[in-house]
Amino acid sequence: MAEREADTSNGASGSADNCIDLGGTVSLTAPEVERSESPASQYDQDLKSVLVTSVLNLEELDVDLYRGTHHWVPRSQRLFGGQIVGQALVAAAKSVSDNLYAHSLHCYFVRAGDPKVPVLYQVERTRDGRSFTVRSVKAIQHGQPILICQASFHMLQQSPLQHQFTMPVVPQPEDLLTIEELIHLYLSKPDLAENAKQGLNKLLANEVPIEIKPVNPPHFYRLAASEPKKLFWVRARGYIGEGNMKLHCCVAAYVSDYAFLGTALLPYPDYRAMFSASLDHAMWFHSTFRSDEWMLYECESPWAGQYVVHLLSAVLHLLQIRLFPLPELQRLLN
Repeated sequence: MAEREADTSNGASGSADNCIDLGGTVSLTAPEVERSESPASQYDQDLKSVLVTSVLNLEELDVDLYRGTHHWVPRSQRLFGGQIVGQALVAAAKSVSDNLYAHSLHCYFVRAGDPKVPVLYQVERTRDGRSFTVRSVKAIQHGQPILICQASFHMLQQSPLQHQFTMPVVPQPEDLLTIEELIHLYLSKPDLAENAKQGLNKLLANEVPIEIKPVNPPHFYRLAASEPKKLFWVRARGYIGEGNMKLHCCVAAYVSDYAFLGTALLPYPDYRAMFSASLDHAMWFHSTFRSDEWMLYECESPWAGQYVVHLLSAVLHLLQIRLFPLPELQRLLN
């Protein structure tokens, strides 16, 4: 996440980090709740054990071979794509030096995941460079890959070239309701239809290790047609703490595949997809951040057609060019 200036005239104040850019494509087939904001509460520590020490915890079977056995299964009853991406990055990160951090990753989902069996992660050490290191990871079930991932790691370096877009003016997360709080608010309405109540209660019963606060709830829930853009605050549930950037990148990778599909459907409030699946996924990590603190996600869908939608969050870098300091460039040329 690179430094991002915020307009303090109204809404969020201070500086913010544009820490992650991501993009991907998805296939389509036709009363207020009290909670503690303290990250160090026992409740949060317990949640940490669910997300970090269980969901993203891998068993080492051999050199560069790992197994994931703890799955969070969404309502689709298939493996959550973000979990496979997050675990693949965990496996890749275990094979690099402690001073290297995730720089980018590119993934292809090639098969649906089976929540009934473990996932094997096979790491290939593609390249070990002085500044950049590349790893290739295959997530395997039933002897076949379900995800292919390439991850790049690098050393954090100071650069005289630093810029980024200005942060949108939005309400602060403390002034917004979580999805669970919004559901309770809707359930309190006396004129709510019975089928709507059943659907909302199912959402509440499906515990999610991610906390989301929509900036514009009616827009978020597609109550009227609008352009395919939305904003929401998101963070991992539970306290993770400072000092483990690799872990924060893996948690962010886990979070990255959640709640984005609805962006592409905003112009079509009456459309209901019978089935959806992520096809590919890419992320860029710009600087240090914490995934257990609020992050503003700017989502948009620039294109949809042929039952495929293209989704972006923040800014998707189509091309990255490494800029060498002049002495280093001269050394390489010589």
